[in-house]
Amino acid sequence: MRLQAGSIKEVELRLSPSDLDNTELILFKIRKKLKLGDSADFHFEITRKSIDARKSPVYVLRCRVSKDPFAEERSRAIQPQVINEKSKTCLIVGAGPAGYFAALELLAQGIKPVVLERGKDVRRRRRDLRAIQQEGTVNPHSNYCYGEGGAGTYSDGKLYTRSQKRGRIIDILETLVEHGAPTDILIDAHPHIGSNKLPNIVSAIRESIEKNGGEVLFDHCVTDFIIKEGDIIGLETEEGKSFHADGVILATGHSARDIFKLCDKHDLLLEKKDFALGVRIEHPQALIDKIQYGMKPRPESLPASSYGLACQIEEKGVFSFCMCPGGLIVPAATSPGEIVVNGMSLSRRDSPYSNSGFVTAINQDEMEERGYKGLFAHLDFQAKLEQEFYKAGDGSQAAPAQRVTDFNKGKLSDNLGDSSYIPGIYAAPLHELLPDFIVDRMRKALRIFDQKMKGYYTEEAQMIGLESRTSSPIRIPREKETGMHRDLKGFFPCGEGAGYAGGILSAAMDGRNVARKVKEYLDA
Repeated sequence: MRLQAGSIKEVELRLSPSDLDNTELILFKIRKKLKLGDSADFHFEITRKSIDARKSPVYVLRCRVSKDPFAEERSRAIQPQVINEKSKTCLIVGAGPAGYFAALELLAQGIKPVVLERGKDVRRRRRDLRAIQQEGTVNPHSNYCYGEGGAGTYSDGKLYTRSQKRGRIIDILETLVEHGAPTDILIDAHPHIGSNKLPNIVSAIRESIEKNGGEVLFDHCVTDFIIKEGDIIGLETEEGKSFHADGVILATGHSARDIFKLCDKHDLLLEKKDFALGVRIEHPQALIDKIQYGMKPRPESLPASSYGLACQIEEKGVFSFCMCPGGLIVPAATSPGEIVVNGMSLSRRDSPYSNSGFVTAINQDEMEERGYKGLFAHLDFQAKLEQEFYKAGDGSQAAPAQRVTDFNKGKLSDNLGDSSYIPGIYAAPLHELLPDFIVDRMRKALRIFDQKMKGYYTEEAQMIGLESRTSSPIRIPREKETGMHRDLKGFFPCGEGAGYAGGILSAAMDGRNVARKVKEYLDA
């Protein structure tokens, strides 16, 4: 077979982990796959990389092969237009992925974005993260959820999404690469960046926004909307400042409970939505590697293994969430007097621990059956449990914990193993702190998960609570055609806080798409 000039062939190769960087072997396999001669001259590029661990772990590579060289330079995903004093302005509340990618898209549309972020930039934000980790001090405006980059900056930087219908995911990935992310995210089946690298990438995105005519203002907590004759014309902040603009994008994330209350104050339609709640479950990473790869120790040529588990108990989903291989559990409270935990990983994923959310879906009917009624019933339920988990402790950010086996037996753990959670853990009866209906589903799911991953249910695993911020329990609805809230002209809810996304990529794409709706609105 001969390659024709201008034609491109696609092949799939399987390589042992130790051969992943063996270019000569890859060339040999391509020649064999395409039945090319030993001296055939061609170029190849890898477009997809994944691991098949069903038997002995192998890398699966998808490659494009051509007689002609592939272009090395990529065109910029977003091309900003010139912003000047005549440009229209849009305020963006929140500097997370939805807010920042909305800002980049507005610049591409010739609209000036002004981002108002209640928290601090990533550099100053680190001090508050140290304070909550080491001293148990929670800054309500700067923590693991609030601040530049949002919650995603310090939750591993997982970039996997099923939201294919939102648009070209590659545009978001390309933009991240332009701002310093490793090029591997363009080909990995389950890409991630790492919480040690994300801050610099987020800072670089901010610099792009500012360099091209946008503004990003930190320490600006929005406290009110400025509304005139059914139109939102600006925002007021806690610092006593007023900002006016031609439109407003709300991208506050899933934990901004005060914003939900503000929307209700102005009689804007809000909707309760199903959510999920549970704990973080932590295993030794070596154990997960042995289960998933069938080998111990894991060779350096393989990454820390991950998993995804789900089942139905009484028609309610119980599932793993935000799994962090080689990761850490971190305190994610946004107010003093509450315990909330989350997970993160650094780029190397080299912690000796693996953690994941272990949560159950909770719907509106079962909340009402238990007396939680009214618009903010789900928020109240979350807050009540977070406060009860805090009161169970000593007034610090130390978290209650229990061995998985003891949880199922309904007994307090006599002792606990080591944990990645820096504020510390203490033995507590999670089976009593959590509501009975949640405990019952989790106990049944643990047995099912152990059947799917033999060894998952073990006394080496510990449950640490409370994992309560998986998603927003409130949706701020918007019209499909306009992207606006039906009750307020010029007001565009988006991202996780509005109930329209569930991770970095989906939030970024939602922000970009909403920015395009702003352009349509301003041009009408």
